[in-house]
Amino acid sequence: MRRCLYIVVALLVGVLLSSCNVTRLIPSNEYLLQRVKVEEDKSLPRSERVKGDEVMKYIRQKPNKHFLGTDFYAWIYLMANPEKDNGWNNLKRKMGEPPVLFNMRDTERSVSNLKVYLDSRGYYSSDVDFEVDTTYRRKRAKVTYSLHQGEPYHISSIAYDFRDRNLEPVLLPDTVNTLLHRGDIFDISVLEAERQRIALYLKDRGYYNFSVNNVSYLADTLGGDRKVGVKVIINQNLAGYNARGEAIYDNNEVYRLRNVNVIPRYNAVFAKSNSENYFKGFDSVEYKGLNVLFRDKRPKVRPKVLRGAIPIYPNYLYNYSEVNRTYSNLMAMGYFKSARINFTEVQNKQINPSAKRPTERLLDCDIYCTPALQQSVKAELEAATTSSFYGLTALLGYQNKNIFRGAEMLEITGTAGYEYMKAPNSKKKHAMEFGISASLSFPRFLLADYAIRSNTTAPKTKFELSYNYQDRPYYKRGLSSMSWVYSWRRNTNSSFVIRPIGINLVDVSYIDQNYFNSLQNKYLKYSFQSQLIVAISGSYLLKKSYKSAPNNTTTVRANLELAGNLLSGLEHLLSKPAEGKDYYEFLGICFSQYARADIDASHKIMFGKVTALAARLYAGLAYAYGNSDAVPFDRLFYAGGSNSMRGWAPRTLGPGASPAPSNVVYPTQLGDMKLEANLEFRFPIWGMFHGATFFDLGNIWYVDRKNVEYPDSSVFHFKEFYKQLAFNTGVGLRLDIKFAILRLDWGIQLHNPNNPVGQRWIHNFKWRNTFLNFGVGYPF
Repeated sequence: MRRCLYIVVALLVGVLLSSCNVTRLIPSNEYLLQRVKVEEDKSLPRSERVKGDEVMKYIRQKPNKHFLGTDFYAWIYLMANPEKDNGWNNLKRKMGEPPVLFNMRDTERSVSNLKVYLDSRGYYSSDVDFEVDTTYRRKRAKVTYSLHQGEPYHISSIAYDFRDRNLEPVLLPDTVNTLLHRGDIFDISVLEAERQRIALYLKDRGYYNFSVNNVSYLADTLGGDRKVGVKVIINQNLAGYNARGEAIYDNNEVYRLRNVNVIPRYNAVFAKSNSENYFKGFDSVEYKGLNVLFRDKRPKVRPKVLRGAIPIYPNYLYNYSEVNRTYSNLMAMGYFKSARINFTEVQNKQINPSAKRPTERLLDCDIYCTPALQQSVKAELEAATTSSFYGLTALLGYQNKNIFRGAEMLEITGTAGYEYMKAPNSKKKHAMEFGISASLSFPRFLLADYAIRSNTTAPKTKFELSYNYQDRPYYKRGLSSMSWVYSWRRNTNSSFVIRPIGINLVDVSYIDQNYFNSLQNKYLKYSFQSQLIVAISGSYLLKKSYKSAPNNTTTVRANLELAGNLLSGLEHLLSKPAEGKDYYEFLGICFSQYARADIDASHKIMFGKVTALAARLYAGLAYAYGNSDAVPFDRLFYAGGSNSMRGWAPRTLGPGASPAPSNVVYPTQLGDMKLEANLEFRFPIWGMFHGATFFDLGNIWYVDRKNVEYPDSSVFHFKEFYKQLAFNTGVGLRLDIKFAILRLDWGIQLHNPNNPVGQRWIHNFKWRNTFLNFGVGYPF
């Protein structure tokens, strides 16, 4: 251990020395750009300031990346011999990056860019200064840009000029939703957003050719006092040019759909090589206005299924939002690899030409769908090891994306796992697990189509069956489950899942009596009994980004589950508890009755392409009532592991401040309440390698209930819970391989509430107080 520490220290010293040597390789009359800073206008309230991070993209010169505060990347690049073009020197150039040398011309251009941006935000009396400091460190330059926003220009009045008179009765009622308001700052970005909003509003009402270019503005500042009168001009459509090259304008026309065609087996390569003959000789099947085109063989997907995914109909007005919804539905089916929607104007065709009504023209809609590989097989082998066991897991899966010609997806997966215990005191050193699962999903709602159809995207119904057999050192059990799931999206930000039926059967066929009797917690004992769970549950997911900072995201996940209420009501009406028992049974098994809810909220702030600060809050609560004295084992909460408290192995923390059990091969520290907070700073290292440092705090507890005995130290008390929070910090290494993030996190315990009083704060570093986690994807 000490030798490894010496090596790490030596590497750090070498990196620090490299930052000192880099300036020796720079020409005498040049300066290495070390730092760029933007000072905000502190004379204004924070809410009105233009943020420094917001304008960094307009600065032409950025410093080199740093590693541990050093100029490692510039140094290693300069270490390459410029006169040699071999593998070793090319590797140095690839690992590093050319040093960024201070350039006065680029700095002046950056000032000009910042001024233009401030003007666009409405600060026309603004000014930008810069200061170059070349004295604070040898041959290094620090550039500071200072923003002086001044008094902004405000919108004093808003008027409309309809050059296309037919659009006046269409748009005027919608001005209640305008983004422009009197008294607002005259911000060009808001004006642009209003152009886009107007264009989308009209394109959803049949104006196929209307675009943001048909909306322009006239700004009047003659009134003085930094007041701007804004006139919104709705222009006619550019119809073409006459023989003299002069533009011809005409009123915007409404487009109505004539034919809606779909080619479900479109081959783009073959169509390109046979462009003249590809569309000849197609047969077609018509279903509710949808023409399904095919050649030789009938389409593998039934026309009824395609019709359900395509909300575009003949004689309907063109609707841009419905076009996007069609694309989303087709891709969400899982059967198509790509989809393209094309519209063709029908020449010299008009409907209801009248001077009092907009002219209607016709469109033909063609939808080109390229199917993906219909069937696939996958095999995976995974190995894992910890300080207590070795593990090996194998998986074999089969997938068919169109099993019944309705884009139904059938998935069958089999798993097998084996674990060997390292613990010398373990009576049984082997553990095995076998499982099989099958699911069948439909790209539409079954039996609930009219209940949740309105304004939904990517509707899906899924049936799942699974069985899992576990042979553990202390028990054997079989887990059977069946579920019926509805899922859909309301928009690009939110999605919903409802499980009207969820049945889980836990059959404990064997449990070691010595282990069972050693459990001091009656609550935990109950969790190892055979149980039946009949539940209804739902989930909600929200992912939100921000226009001012599109890379910053907020994610909220919420889950709610209610179990046993229907069975309890029927049993109370139709039967009595079994003789000698104080609970009801269904099919000879005690059914569980409980409520469980949890919420997970996270927020990510990006400071660059990779550098980010991410935070998460998690809270969960489960409560047994009625027919149950305890929440089932699999519905309890745990802490520890790669996505939780990373200083602990899974299920080895808590509950509360209860003493940690000793000589346990399989940890089972669970609770029916969980609170957790996480903070993580992510940064680039080199190429695909990224780093992170993190801090986690949290714990699990039992909730106080009558007729259930457990140690008071494991129960949640509002006045005491903060003293029972566990703390850990750590560092992580991430490998970005484009399609996945491979993650290795080393968590270090700081405060362990399960240690004896006086020993909970960990002052001396020991390996047993750390844990190494491997994961795929970010923890939150």
